[in-house]
Amino acid sequence: MKKTLCLILALVMIASCLVGCGKKDDDNVLRVAMECAYAPYNWTQSDDSNGAVPIEGTDSYAYGYDVMWAKKIAETLDKELVIVKSDWDSLVPGIQSGAFDLVIAGQSPTPERAAVVDFTLPYYYASIVVLVRSDNAYASATTVADLDGAVCTSQIGTIWYDTCLPQIPNAEIQPAQETAPAMLIALDSGAVDVVVTDQPTGLAALEAYDNFVMIEIPMDQGGFQVTQEDINICMSVQKGNTELADAINGILDDYTEEDYKNMMNEAILLQPVTED
Repeated sequence: MKKTLCLILALVMIASCLVGCGKKDDDNVLRVAMECAYAPYNWTQSDDSNGAVPIEGTDSYAYGYDVMWAKKIAETLDKELVIVKSDWDSLVPGIQSGAFDLVIAGQSPTPERAAVVDFTLPYYYASIVVLVRSDNAYASATTVADLDGAVCTSQIGTIWYDTCLPQIPNAEIQPAQETAPAMLIALDSGAVDVVVTDQPTGLAALEAYDNFVMIEIPMDQGGFQVTQEDINICMSVQKGNTELADAINGILDDYTEEDYKNMMNEAILLQPVTED
């Protein structure tokens, strides 16, 4: 009886150790999700050049502005960084379910998102811009009103598509594009006249497409009317995960808006002309 009891206790201790060790390993991993298809915030490449990080479950690597931040955060928190590739529409549900710990993907903290996930302080401040082909009549536009009647699109689930495009008078709004590269291809092919996006995406597009023109229209000079929440770019964590959010905010406090711009400019210069 004593031998049996000792054996049972030993098995329980071994099982406890295995569970505990597994949990410790999990706790030491920071799973960060992004599209890996949204330059210059994040993109996919074939090797680890410039410090790119492997994408979980693939032979590819991710880099860009978001990966730069993911690496800083993981290093500061002494965590093993794992990059998870996720469709844009799956980012919020993934955080809610706990499939990943953190989303760094160029998200704005809209009220709809903030109702179901928690956001950090901004890690970039972006403005809204318009992209047009240089040979298009709308290339000379200086206000949103000048885009009257434009055939337009943007990325699905963004304030560019949901909030900005309806502000264009008589706009012919086409179906939303699944990814940022897809909306740029639609513009380049002539399927649309206009794409609305944020400034970093616009600057990155100018590096990749020499036939694009970027139009910046301040809000008080006939530009798109958006809120600060619409244009601030934040990271998101599971609702109630104040420990991680506070830790990230502490890291962000050590950087200035000028630091953000310098990092973004570096990402724009390093982005591949075409994504793998």
